[in-house]
Amino acid sequence: MVFNTITVGTAVAPAVIATCFSHYLNRKPLRQKPSAHISYHEGVNLIRQFLNYASHHTVEDLQGFTSQWVPSPRWVKTDEVTISQEYISQAADAIIAQLGHKGIDHIGGEQWWQWRRDGSTLDAEWIEMRRDYTRRKQSGAKVRRVMLYVHGGAYFFGSVDEHRYQLQRHARKLEARVFARAARYRLAPQFPFPCGLLDCLAAYMYLLSVQQPSDIILAGDSAGAGMIVSILVILRDKGLPLPAGAILISPWVDLTHSFPSVAGDGSSDYIPAHGFLQRPSASWPPPNSNDMQEIALHAVEKVAGDAMPRKSTQLQRDDARHEAVQGFAVDPRPENIDPRSNSDNPFGADGAAERPGNTIPGFGHDLSIMINGQLVKINDQIQMYTTNQLIAHPLVSPVLQPSLGGLPPLLILTGGGELLRDEQIYLAHKAADPARYPPGEVYLDNFPEARDFINKYPPTHVQLQVWDDLCHVAPTLSFTRPAKFMYRSIAQFGAWALARAQKAEIEIRDDDDMSVISSGSETDSDDDLKKPKQTKSTMKNGIAQGGTAAQNEVGRAGDPLPPFKNHMIRQRVNRHGAIFPLDPSSSLPALQISPNEVGVIKPGPVSKWLEAKQKWDTKFAREKRMVQKERTKEMAQGYQTFGDDEVPPPSALAGRRGLSMAKEEKKGRSWGMSLWALWGSSHDENTISREEKANRGIETITVTHSDSRIAGPTQPGRPDTLSRLGSRRRTVTDDGQTGPRSKDAGNHGNAAQETGASPDESKPHSNRQAPPTIVTDPVVSQNEESENPPAIYQTSTNRPTAGPGKAFPFKLSSHLIDQSRNASIITLQSQAGVVTPKGDEKAKQFGESAQRDTKETIETQTAKGDKKQGGGEVSKEEWRQASQDAKLKSIAGDDEQFTGLPEGNGKVQGGIIPDVKDAPSSDPAVAANARLEANGNAGDERPQVDRSDTASLD
Repeated sequence: MVFNTITVGTAVAPAVIATCFSHYLNRKPLRQKPSAHISYHEGVNLIRQFLNYASHHTVEDLQGFTSQWVPSPRWVKTDEVTISQEYISQAADAIIAQLGHKGIDHIGGEQWWQWRRDGSTLDAEWIEMRRDYTRRKQSGAKVRRVMLYVHGGAYFFGSVDEHRYQLQRHARKLEARVFARAARYRLAPQFPFPCGLLDCLAAYMYLLSVQQPSDIILAGDSAGAGMIVSILVILRDKGLPLPAGAILISPWVDLTHSFPSVAGDGSSDYIPAHGFLQRPSASWPPPNSNDMQEIALHAVEKVAGDAMPRKSTQLQRDDARHEAVQGFAVDPRPENIDPRSNSDNPFGADGAAERPGNTIPGFGHDLSIMINGQLVKINDQIQMYTTNQLIAHPLVSPVLQPSLGGLPPLLILTGGGELLRDEQIYLAHKAADPARYPPGEVYLDNFPEARDFINKYPPTHVQLQVWDDLCHVAPTLSFTRPAKFMYRSIAQFGAWALARAQKAEIEIRDDDDMSVISSGSETDSDDDLKKPKQTKSTMKNGIAQGGTAAQNEVGRAGDPLPPFKNHMIRQRVNRHGAIFPLDPSSSLPALQISPNEVGVIKPGPVSKWLEAKQKWDTKFAREKRMVQKERTKEMAQGYQTFGDDEVPPPSALAGRRGLSMAKEEKKGRSWGMSLWALWGSSHDENTISREEKANRGIETITVTHSDSRIAGPTQPGRPDTLSRLGSRRRTVTDDGQTGPRSKDAGNHGNAAQETGASPDESKPHSNRQAPPTIVTDPVVSQNEESENPPAIYQTSTNRPTAGPGKAFPFKLSSHLIDQSRNASIITLQSQAGVVTPKGDEKAKQFGESAQRDTKETIETQTAKGDKKQGGGEVSKEEWRQASQDAKLKSIAGDDEQFTGLPEGNGKVQGGIIPDVKDAPSSDPAVAANARLEANGNAGDERPQVDRSDTASLD
């Protein structure tokens, strides 16, 4: 059957249509789930249907479809790079040293996995925003932000082209150059472990030749994220430079499927609950142990002719054919098993009688497990990445590493509804507390040297985010609201990790106001979107839902991370981006599993795999038997070998090199992949378009004497126009989150600890400057204390003003103003909080009330009179003119630097906020206000700005 855009579209269209109808006809059950967003609901079902359709095709078909060329948008710059043999050899040497002699024997040698097709090279691609490239070239600045990204795809499909729209988003958010492996790198099963690991490590070795380690962030999703962990372990153990940090998106780190969540039904995920099954082909499945034994024991001619030994009966021949097709055997009499032959059983030789079978992957035996009172022996290879004997190798399943300490800071993003959730939670805690989560005794016995590593390295700092009910690798659905929150979190962590490693401040674009997450695709009410409700705590997928109020929101790039407690930031995030504390370790099912059970195959996942495999093998029995016969004929003809010590795995293309080897097909363009990439990158394109329009100088204010919007004279030598730039710059620094302060801070503490604020910022009577208040007249209290903020003036109109006749061309929504973005900043930068006059009746009522209250205060103050310092009088008109001049300075963009910000630095992202009491004494407004403050008159009561959730998100 043909596998192309038309056939794929025909296959997934019914699912898309059915999802659309069911979404609106059954909205109530979806209200508190990510699938309340129609785009998310459609996206998950579309991918699920695509994978189901792809499973009816061969591995080669799926690989070819997902590796087709996808063009880059005009606003993205790409450059291709060929990684030379020098760096490939360096990577190979590091892997050989890490494996050791025993490991090299297990994988079958040290040459076959370095082999490539004739004329094949290891290529990679640079991806960055064209605007960032242009700015860097104009300034002559060096590249200090590089992300090495390793894509996922269960190790056997996927490409840079398939992930292009995601890589572009990472490059835009972090203002980084993304370095990714080429579109057709060596994939399993043709190139099994450690081929892919070699390519990834070689890419990092190349980067070290052109970048400093502190400039590099490693990132990956699914299988690619698992490979990132293995790379970090190799770098650590071999003393090679480590990167600034790593971002692991739904990492696949346990190929044995030994954790509880894998036994679920996967209703919230798009990954097949039974695992990946493909139509038989020359690449998959490979010959199993019975096939290889049959070839060794009998003449090749008889095997190719499907003949059995002469003494065999027809029943025996039929059973042999059936077992060869289904790939497993069932023994209904497990009592005949000798317990002494099950010494690898995790319960020991004594316990093997009660629980027979070889449930720990290893050499010298096939996997077997008791299911429904029958002993099932698994012959066929389960995972495409490697053989059944190697799925528990620490470099294949990093969760079985003796220690994950001593690594750079990690961000681990986990979907609460995905099948692989528990192993990811376990991975995070194992890295942060290596001694508490060691490997099982059986693994330590097989690798005695591993015992020395358990306490060798210090804990790794880990930020773990478990996202309620989200699927596997949710950023794949980049057009959905939850995914956009995830991209924001990734950029925030990446910027912090780079600043920490470089020990310097770095600037990053704050495009939050240009990049707005639309709520039009949701079925939620507006109130639900603004603030998550506090609900009764319930258990969902092993994670507590609700039961506490949100402590924070997912930050943007440049926002400070909260401090680490016990080397961890443990967070649960809902679909609105609200952050809650993750439940204690004692209540998480993933952390209740014994170390001796990690890496041990379980009946639940195996049962689902066997049930699906029976149906698959029955459906494709003829194709599978034909493939098996063809493989035996090829083996009879002989293959090219690497030497007597080289034994490639059965699926490895290197082990079946011959004259009839098919050539690698050239890539073509896929319209289906291009449309998917276009859909995925539409948000980025819209954001960039808005920035370009804003940066062209729209919304320009002209300051004149006669303009009724701004009364008062303009100052000499000052421009008469004020342009509002489309985006701002933010400074990112390491605030010592991993330092001594983190010992007393944590995710279950107060608000200051959650937001990374200093302790003083959380105290109710702190001496730091309070947020700005709003008054309706330029006359302020004559007894303004030092902690009072500068006023923001507002008249009785629907729009805020900076004084009489100076109304801004928009209205500030009361729930958009927070501690770091007051109305003065918003006015100067014209970026956020823009709503229509009808959009916030609450703010309108608030402004009218504030005007009445302040007018009464002004009348009282005027009646009392204003006193100069030293007894002199200040007239009302003198004070009004001085205050007017001071405000005009802030609006027109005076070059003088003012102080008085909440942080005390005098500047915020390009906007200047005047504080009349701290400004230079030569300013007439400052002198007048200083005299007013010295008089010691009674302070006024000012209405406070309502501060709730932020509005624009990315």
